[in-house]
Amino acid sequence: CDVKSLTARDHVGIQDFVLLDETTEAAFLSNLKKRFCKDLIYTYIGTLLVSVNPYKELDIYNKKQMDLYMGVNFFELPPHIYALADNAYHTMLTEFNNHFILISGESGAGKTEASKKILQYYAVSCPSTTLLNTVRDKMLMSNPVLEAFGNAKTLKNDNSSRFGKYMDIQFDSQVRISSQIQSVPEMHFKELLQKRKTES
Repeated sequence: CDVKSLTARDHVGIQDFVLLDETTEAAFLSNLKKRFCKDLIYTYIGTLLVSVNPYKELDIYNKKQMDLYMGVNFFELPPHIYALADNAYHTMLTEFNNHFILISGESGAGKTEASKKILQYYAVSCPSTTLLNTVRDKMLMSNPVLEAFGNAKTLKNDNSSRFGKYMDIQFDSQVRISSQIQSVPEMHFKELLQKRKTES
């Protein structure tokens, strides 16, 4: 899948809701549905990314896709979680400042999967060392362990996370990942965010 075919595939509906002629709920949902029916699950609202859970495997999360989005301008290619991850990473590099990605949605929306895709992207795209590879593997393998203990069946989701996730990915001076995922129980999530707010 090269850049040309990727762009051609995404000429369905409007890639960025900011460009919609009508700013109504009906127009928003109509565009979302049109794209979803063609397996285009990502759409922008400016620099925000709207994602619809397809509840099936899509061939859009491979190494070739990652390579396409590495170092590319945010709006140059069709909307993708890799574009968001890459943009946050390169903005951090240019601004020398901490950045965060907030993933929000109801149960079954795909928040856990989205966080996994971001971790996988950083694991592939960031400078690599033997130590990093060990940390990366631990990061990616920690999710199934947490899910085995903390997930439960809900009305909308057979495998719903029952804990809030706070992922702190730290980079060293060579811009390599130097820490792993941290997860906290849902009841302590607000407490942790409040603590970090008072510390900064």
